[in-house]
Amino acid sequence: MTQPHRPDRPGFFGGVAIAFVFAVVGAALFASLTPWFTASLAIRVIATALGGSYMLYLLWRSAERTGRIVTVTTWCTSAAVIGSFVPNLPLFLVAHVVLIWLVRSLYFHGSIVTALYDLGLGALALAAAIWAAKNSNSLFLTIWCFFLVHALFIVLPSGTPKSATADDGDNQSFQRARRSADAALRRLVDNI
Repeated sequence: MTQPHRPDRPGFFGGVAIAFVFAVVGAALFASLTPWFTASLAIRVIATALGGSYMLYLLWRSAERTGRIVTVTTWCTSAAVIGSFVPNLPLFLVAHVVLIWLVRSLYFHGSIVTALYDLGLGALALAAAIWAAKNSNSLFLTIWCFFLVHALFIVLPSGTPKSATADDGDNQSFQRARRSADAALRRLVDNI
């Protein structure tokens, strides 16, 4: 029986493609939403939609299969709470950057140090987006810069501790202790 293909960890060029697609979609959504909504509300809707889409992309690209339903439910609940109770647009955007960071930390990083590097990368992505917004007045370039910097998360080390990898060396002391424990358990069962 053939196993379904599991995608590998995201690559940089995949991140660049996602950044481009998200920039096009975000700019198109902004153009179509601004006749009916304020610019601030349109940006909130777009940030939530793109953040959710990016979260789904990360889950699709992750080899980890557990906790996906909980992650999506928690993300949706958090996004609803952020949308309802965070009136300040900069704080709203920071909260969504933190949600992206949490999903990447859970599904792609094996150590707290790597997760903290990723948090710094999220801050850098937000700073690049702010810089692009101020210098270009283009939502396309703002979204492009934000997700382009996020594409760099693949250069962060996986952070898997060396002790978590399988030990192919000699583990005779473990086997000896296991045999001793098995013998003790058999004696205990025989005496009952």
